[in-house]
Amino acid sequence: MVLIKNGMVIDPEKLDMQPFDVILDGGVIAGIGFYEDNGTYDTVIDAAGCVTAPGLVDVHVHFRDPGLTYKEDIRTGAAAAAAGGYTTVVCMANTKPPVDNEETLRYVLEEGEKTGIHVLTAATVSMGMKGQELTDMRALAEAGAAGFTDDGIPLMNGSLVREAMRLAAELNVPLSFHEEDPAFIRNNGVNHGAVSEKLGIYGSPAVAEDSLVARDCMIALDVSREAPAPAGLRQAPARDDRAGGPQRSAPAMETVSAPETAIANIQHISSRAAVEQVRLAKRLGARVCAEVTPHHFTLTEEAVLTYGALAKMNPPLRTEQDRQALIAALQDGTIDIIATDHAPHSAEEKSRPLTEAPSGIIGLETALALGITELVEKRYLTLPELIAKMSLNPARLYRLDCGRMQTGAPADIVIFSPDEEWTAGEFRSKSANSPFAERKLRGRVKYTICGGRLVYQDEPV
Repeated sequence: MVLIKNGMVIDPEKLDMQPFDVILDGGVIAGIGFYEDNGTYDTVIDAAGCVTAPGLVDVHVHFRDPGLTYKEDIRTGAAAAAAGGYTTVVCMANTKPPVDNEETLRYVLEEGEKTGIHVLTAATVSMGMKGQELTDMRALAEAGAAGFTDDGIPLMNGSLVREAMRLAAELNVPLSFHEEDPAFIRNNGVNHGAVSEKLGIYGSPAVAEDSLVARDCMIALDVSREAPAPAGLRQAPARDDRAGGPQRSAPAMETVSAPETAIANIQHISSRAAVEQVRLAKRLGARVCAEVTPHHFTLTEEAVLTYGALAKMNPPLRTEQDRQALIAALQDGTIDIIATDHAPHSAEEKSRPLTEAPSGIIGLETALALGITELVEKRYLTLPELIAKMSLNPARLYRLDCGRMQTGAPADIVIFSPDEEWTAGEFRSKSANSPFAERKLRGRVKYTICGGRLVYQDEPV
């Protein structure tokens, strides 16, 4: 048994934080309250000055395995996740070969079982990620696929998307969508705007994202009317601005789709118009949710001028107005989930000229600290609200029994010091492509526990 003493315990379901001790026994949370160290515990962790919370859940990671393991593999990806406080991750299916068959699916799941955390994977929506023919979604779901996505490549056939959503509703699994219409893009990874003009390239305009988000939100609305979610819609609580904090630019939602009923997840949303479309779709009753990355709520297109290809990603970093719209959407519930889109690339690849370098950055080891530094410290979200968007909500999207802090819940735990400053770097990931390297952040993971077992401990200074 494990006793975690003297910590502030976050319950993301209640959006509450209270001083409690926690007992872990046999892979489950055995007690939350106040307990004496009577010498019967195998391990006692003093969490004074720290927060004890459910292990984080990332529904959008690229572990590059099989096929591209010089960038990352399942073992190193899981190690990076544990160092970032994550106990569950969902791998994207754009491996080589892609996860469009049961053999590749089993490989990822079996390799994941060899790590200390829960490594799940999505399967592709279309065969070969060609957007022409659906995979055998039913067989793949029965074989263990957590959901379906062609992430990295947009699905351009609206009829195929509608058919996939209908199947997803029947199977009670989510579809995740990469929303970028290539017809509008000349140079991916950089926003079409002031910065792209300075660089002498056209870039990727927001309409590439907005147009597909609008289409898929409306398809989801149509399918939702055919197969309404059992839980229906829930009322979003109105909340007051915090004294002295930034003014909220968006009103409280009238109704919001619950993540556990979503059939369509809009991935790595980046533009204010796309946010408005998700907001409208939810109000109309569409079973949709949305995720945002830490880099999109932290940085703008200006970062490309400083970091070059290390700030290149799909969809690109956009304007300050877009960034503020993302934060407002996190506040009012339009955006349900914070996901990293952890995308490792080698140093050689990222050193190529901007228009030739691949898009994407790593994110597992800096995500929690960026959330604390950029959202909690600046009083956009409370700490329990942040943890809900990084544990409970993503778990609900994939219908997982985790992300909760209750007696009987899985013993998947992160313990972190919310006030400790540290400098990002020395990543456990196989790659180091991050604009946040050498940046001072607040909030440091001290312990990660998965299934009651310690899988990460911060090295003492």
